[in-house]
Amino acid sequence: MASKQEVKMYLAYWFQLGKKIILNKGIKQELLPQPVISGERYSQQFENVWHQITQEDGQNWYLEGTSQTIAELFSSTWEITDCARCGMPVAIVNLGLTSDSCPCKDLPSWPNSELPQPRSPVVNHQHLTKLQERLHTLKNKF
Repeated sequence: MASKQEVKMYLAYWFQLGKKIILNKGIKQELLPQPVISGERYSQQFENVWHQITQEDGQNWYLEGTSQTIAELFSSTWEITDCARCGMPVAIVNLGLTSDSCPCKDLPSWPNSELPQPRSPVVNHQHLTKLQERLHTLKNKF
């Protein structure tokens, strides 16, 4: 089962590559929050879109290039894992196979190892503290 945090991260990564979130409720609406990350957290634009999605429990919302709704991703049938082709997060059925593949299938320039990979926000202080701890541990070994 994909947690709401996993689905949020999944969307954030794909938004960074230009994939839109689509609301298909009578009138089709497409959203692409930019920027996705602001410093150590998600941007307010991204948080606003996420709030819209979760207000409706993901009903009628789906990521461009996919067929499952965000509501389906919140169910126990789906999980988020890494695509074998590009390493990006992808939704897969955890019981059986799905005919849908990774949203990267229609991105002609992806995967591209020459570009920075999409990412989650990083808390610099925590990251630097972990690096210091690792360096200190290595220093003590030698």
